[in-house]
Amino acid sequence: MASRPERLLRGSDSPLSASFLELFFDLAFVLVLSQLAAHLLHDLTVVGALHTALLLTGVWWIWVPTTWFADWYDPESPAVRWLLVGAALGTLLAGVAIPQALDGRGLLFAAAYVSVHIARGVVTTVGLRGHPRQIRTLRILCWFSASAVPWLAGGLLPQWRVPLWLLALALDLTGPRLGWPTPGMGRTRREELHLAGEHFAERYQQIMIIALGELVLVAGLSYAGTDLHFPQTVAFLLVFALAVLIGLLYVTPAGQRLGPAIERADPAQLGVITGYLHLVMVAGLVVTAVGAELSIAHPLRTGDTTAVVVILSGPTLFLVGRILFSAAIHRRLSWPRVAALFVLAGAAAVLRLPLVVVSAVAVTVVLVVVVLDHAGIRSYRHRSGA
Repeated sequence: MASRPERLLRGSDSPLSASFLELFFDLAFVLVLSQLAAHLLHDLTVVGALHTALLLTGVWWIWVPTTWFADWYDPESPAVRWLLVGAALGTLLAGVAIPQALDGRGLLFAAAYVSVHIARGVVTTVGLRGHPRQIRTLRILCWFSASAVPWLAGGLLPQWRVPLWLLALALDLTGPRLGWPTPGMGRTRREELHLAGEHFAERYQQIMIIALGELVLVAGLSYAGTDLHFPQTVAFLLVFALAVLIGLLYVTPAGQRLGPAIERADPAQLGVITGYLHLVMVAGLVVTAVGAELSIAHPLRTGDTTAVVVILSGPTLFLVGRILFSAAIHRRLSWPRVAALFVLAGAAAVLRLPLVVVSAVAVTVVLVVVVLDHAGIRSYRHRSGA
């Protein structure tokens, strides 16, 4: 009969598919991404974009460690189930705080973030008492306890909030890359960081679907709020097409090969790096959602440089993350995607056309990339005899 600590850990016979409560946890990000898009739309400045990026990184770093946690521990364990429910609640509270997180609700945002990580660390540390894996949880708990200080201090001190939260995020994001080195306990070894590639790849696909869902939701709600005239209809259809193309661009081919790649690679490298790169892609989808709202609401507006930059920056950010993602998986660059970055950047600099035309340019560029990608895949399969 398995010991109590062994019952907490994910066994070799545990299903690799995401559990119901993992998917329930993801639902909190429907609110989070919607709030982030609204936050950026409310302040379309460089400072506003940086503030939105700071908040996005914070909530994203709730999702990533929680996904590692669900990969390491038995999804049928009552402790794991309650921690996933708690993580969903903490994420929702962080989402509620987002519109005023840098003003009056900073402490709510910080407390929600810190509570999720500290509760997980305390429960798993106690649950693994006497087990060799306890040392891993202790290291992680020590790092999140250290970052909790600037998180909470920033929540209490509005004038110091941004620099303190940047310090906290620096600690949280670099910890896993370094193996959470802790005085007296050393750093986490490679075998302690093993990730189930199939489960992890599925989880990334699921959160990307949530992010794409936010884009589709924004498009639908924005279109529903118009008079449904021809320009708004065209703008809506272009956003829908862009969502489909981004989805295709994500899953083929690196998105489908992420699982085996994680199994083969050092999880302290690829497992962590993919978390950073998906953050860039999710950021691209948040910006794309803001651009969608602008283009659908004002399809014939011209001369709006800010709106043009936003509409083209979303796909650009996604492509940057997608290019680096493929480089991490395949150790090579996709030159059509790199060329697309220059085209989108050039278009943002020179285009002063109606927003619906700018949206059409973005869709055309991404469509060409998808077509060339699929042509390259078919050519490779033909040469290899697959």
